[in-house]
Amino acid sequence: MSEAYGVESLGRQDYEPLWRRMQAYTDARGPDATDLLWFCEHPPVFTLGMAASREHVLAPGDIPLVQIDRGGQVTYHGPGQLMIYPLLNVRRAGLGVRALVSALEDSVIELLADAGIEAQARRDAPGVYVEGRKVASIGLRIRRGCSYHGMALNVDMDLEPFARINPCGMQGLEVTDLSGLGLDWDLAETERRIQPILESRLRLRAVA
Repeated sequence: MSEAYGVESLGRQDYEPLWRRMQAYTDARGPDATDLLWFCEHPPVFTLGMAASREHVLAPGDIPLVQIDRGGQVTYHGPGQLMIYPLLNVRRAGLGVRALVSALEDSVIELLADAGIEAQARRDAPGVYVEGRKVASIGLRIRRGCSYHGMALNVDMDLEPFARINPCGMQGLEVTDLSGLGLDWDLAETERRIQPILESRLRLRAVA
């Protein structure tokens, strides 16, 4: 059975305050609290997961570096990247971590397939890849049976900051975006296209 949820398009949001909002919602929510799906973008920021090694931060320059509480290594967020944050009661949904990761990956794979682009997931390195280049990255935290953090989908962005790190801890990993794959979608168009796919993959239905 699909779960009712709330969806919000938040525009550009500073990273750390939004992360704290995710934490606060997760800590305060009861067993019947509504699941949320947030879409936004961030000003330039590097984020380091809980077990991330700073040796993968090569030359951050003037871009802030924030240590956070998700899994995974270091990644970059910036303008032109669609952030997708599913704040879900995964215990209530009977959804394991691997199944949640796969649902997010499969949403992007389906989005690109609809545009005639073949993409793949990798079991050893979560995210979505096109011909070996990473177009979407995933980092999650499960607390009190609920998820926060989520997925970053590169839409039309300056990819140079990825050269200042080993993305996701992988030296030499190439990164791309939808623009580089020949798609001229902006963030709003990408959000419009992927939202119903996410609803289907995550078995969600919007609150009226």
